[in-house]
Amino acid sequence: MNEPIKFPIRLTHCRALATIANMAVTEQIIKIHAQAPAKPALGKPCNGCGVCCAAEPCPVSLALLWPHTAPCKALLWNDESKHYRCGMVVEPSRFVKWLPTRMDKITSKVFKRWIAADTLCDADVEMD
Repeated sequence: MNEPIKFPIRLTHCRALATIANMAVTEQIIKIHAQAPAKPALGKPCNGCGVCCAAEPCPVSLALLWPHTAPCKALLWNDESKHYRCGMVVEPSRFVKWLPTRMDKITSKVFKRWIAADTLCDADVEMD
């Protein structure tokens, strides 16, 4: 089994806002699977690299999962396809215990829309 690789990152929630507000850029170390695809540039198509979810919890995670820590506990690695997926999109009832499995399909669609999963990279993260 491949051990995760540790990457130092610089995370800015909104670079323009950080500049205006004179906010410091957060630096942290994240662990990413050794076979994960490289993070795409901001605004390019999502490739399942997992950097965003490893760096900070999304709004869905903040609303429904505890504790609110990074990496998100719903971040799932897929050995077959060699990329990460959001467990709240793939199988929400696995992570939200009160949610009946029969609600997975509709809840998955709602969560996918809320976090814009599989669209464009919105992780304003610089990998070192």
